[in-house]
Amino acid sequence: MAPRLNWLRAGVLGANDGIVSTAGLVVGVAGATSSRGAIFTAGLAGLVAGAVSMALGEFISVSSQRDSERAQLALERRELAEMPEEELAELAGLYRAKGLSAATARTVAIELTAHDALAAHADAELHLDPDELTNAWHAAMASAVAFTVGALLPLLAIMLSPGAVRVPVTVVAVLVALALTGVLSSRIGGSRARVAVVRVVVGGAAGLALTYAIGRAFGGVVG
Repeated sequence: MAPRLNWLRAGVLGANDGIVSTAGLVVGVAGATSSRGAIFTAGLAGLVAGAVSMALGEFISVSSQRDSERAQLALERRELAEMPEEELAELAGLYRAKGLSAATARTVAIELTAHDALAAHADAELHLDPDELTNAWHAAMASAVAFTVGALLPLLAIMLSPGAVRVPVTVVAVLVALALTGVLSSRIGGSRARVAVVRVVVGGAAGLALTYAIGRAFGGVVG
């Protein structure tokens, strides 16, 4: 379950970043010029750079987490080999802390240790599953693909819209998409959907307004 939530989280965050960053980029360029070629080039460059950056960042982050999990499991294996009685007592103590009687906790600890000592300690003590550690490649791919899908929405919206309504259409499409990612993130995290949606939509709208204003203010000066 944890690995699945890990790549789902990476996917939702990647899509959200793809929408916001690419939308801000193309809207900012649209504020400076009406050239479809310039807008498309900027948007495509932002999409590729963002997808690579998201994948690399997620890979590094999750790889570090996986290294930490492996180190904890290695330490647990060593302790089980060097001091099995102390580890058995520790496991029994963990189950006593959960509400079992001393006799029942020791019986459970003995039976779980006989079945798979490492798995028992990993679950009760480390809250890990040795067979399902976080996967850096899954997270990186999910993040890159999600970023690309998210980035395509504002890019297509601004390229396919008539020049006069190019920016408004893109803004509306982006805010709707952000609302959807807000709902998804709230369901994954178990939080209130309304709060998540308002947070991401307001933040996205503010970002679009800022980048468009920068494009309008500095586009003509640079040109």
